[in-house]
Parts: sequence; C-alpha cells; structure tokens
Amino acid sequence: MTEHEASAVAEQAPVTDGMDAETPATGEADTASTESGSERAPRRRRKAESEPHPSLFAINLDDAELPSSAMPFPQRVEAAIMLADRPISDGRIAEVLGLVPSSRAAKDADADAEAADGSDSSVLALRRREAIRLVREAVDTLNRQYADTGRAFRIESVSGGRQMLTIAAFGPVLARMKGQRAQTRLSQAALETLAIIAYRQPMLRAQLEAIRGVACGEVLKSLMERRLVKITGRAEEVGRPMLYGTTPEFLRVFGIANLSDLPQAKDLR
Repeated sequence: MTEHEASAVAEQAPVTDGMDAETPATGEADTASTESGSERAPRRRRKAESEPHPSLFAINLDDAELPSSAMPFPQRVEAAIMLADRPISDGRIAEVLGLVPSSRAAKDADADAEAADGSDSSVLALRRREAIRLVREAVDTLNRQYADTGRAFRIESVSGGRQMLTIAAFGPVLARMKGQRAQTRLSQAALETLAIIAYRQPMLRAQLEAIRGVACGEVLKSLMERRLVKITGRAEEVGRPMLYGTTPEFLRVFGIANLSDLPQAKDLR
C-alpha cells in the first residue's frame, strides 16, 4: 500500500475517544462511587460509635484507691499468689487487687446493663480482659526475675489457676523437711485406673473395668475419697449409670494446668 492510499484509509476510519460506548462517562462513575462511599460511611460511623472508647476500660495501676498502690504491680500480683492456699485464677487475682469488681458484683452490673442498653456490660467485660492481660504480663515478669536470680520457685499454671511451686530439682529437700505422707502414694492399680479415667472421661465404670479386665469398685472408692475422681453425671442409657471424671484436685496434685496438657501417647514412647 502506498503512502497516499494509507492516508485515505485513515481519513475514512471512524473517530473514537478511546472509550467504549457502553462504558459510563467519568463523571457518572465518580458520582456512583461517591454515592456508594457515602452509603458505607454512616455504617462505619455507627460501628465506631458502638465500640467503647479505650479510655473507658483503661486501668491506672498507680490509682491511689487500689490496695498497696505504692508497690510495683508485679509484687502485688506476687503477694496475692503467695497468700492463696489453692491455685488462683488470673481473673480472681485482678479482683483481689481491685482492678475489676468481684464476680458477684460483676453479675449484678451485667444484670443492670441488660436492663439498660448493654454498653456498661461491654465496658466491664473489656476492662476485665485488660486486667487479666496485665496480670499475665506481671506473672511473666516475675518468672523472668526468678530465673535471672536463680530462685528455687516459679509461678506455674495449675488446675486453671496460678500457684507458687518449687522447682522439681528441690523435691528431695522438701521431702526431708515435710516427710513423705502415706496418703499421697497411689498403688499401681490406682494409677492405672486414674490414667484411664483422665484420658477417657467421662466414662462408665463398666467401660473402665472392660479396659482393665478387673473389678474397679474399691479403687474408684479410694480415688473419690482422695478427691481425685468424682461423679460427673449419668449416661443416657438404661438404668442411667454414673459417669466418672477427674477433679481440679487431680490437676493440682499432678501439676497440670488443664486436661489438654496431659502427655500424648507418642510422647510416652
């Protein structure tokens, strides 16, 4: 094709502005986008307005109204754990230290909030969550201090709470100080029965005896007297036989935070 012919073809071609005929104009697209954004904006504002402001549940650890407020917070947590004769939960520690209302007072507050609009209940729940976070951070700080200074004890998670325990390496020393108590010793049969219940709970006595191959009535009675096993309910079967499971005392005695911490079969090989 010659240069003259090419010019003629170009003159006959339709002129376009680079935009599909079905594509809306830029102004129309901008308008639609603006309208869509304006519809989303109120929803975002409503969501932000429904969430309590962080200042409503923030906790001032130096508040003069808190017990022993002049002392460092980790030491306050340490004192609460040391004085507890049983494992104490993070939530209970927060209550003892005055960071949140007691459980009973919190329930009353929740009931009042439900009668209103529920916002107070939300703030209280967020404040409790923040208090528990502060307690956990304090426990981590204390354990680092104990490790750095070579202390003979640590704060451990036991039976759903916190407890001050000596390191296992000092067990022989404590045994000589306190003496071995006969009631803490379990027979081989009791240990086998307890292990089966711990891994299979809740379970029937018939199931337990089928696994062990012997009658377990006396062993069960002994474990229940030691508060290591309890009746957890009744099975939905003919006669409604009783179901057995372990107790919080079982977790405390064996130094386990919860049942998920039990060693797996692969770890015992």
